[in-house]
Amino acid sequence: MNSGSVNPGQPATQANSESRYTVTAADLPLSCPMPGMTAWNSHPRVFLPIEQTGEAICPYCGALYVLRSSADT
Repeated sequence: MNSGSVNPGQPATQANSESRYTVTAADLPLSCPMPGMTAWNSHPRVFLPIEQTGEAICPYCGALYVLRSSADT
């Protein structure tokens, strides 16, 4: 699993390189591809409603995003 968040000093994550991503409240509002991912060869950015259910699936690439609650840390 991988978070697509931006990490200063580290290269961008390849968009759509995984089928499941764990995200946190810091990643909201959630979009696919995420801001820390290279997007030049990916699908258009789409915002995903994850707050109520804790899961969202990108309609373009099928990636599953799971929201990690603060209790899981």
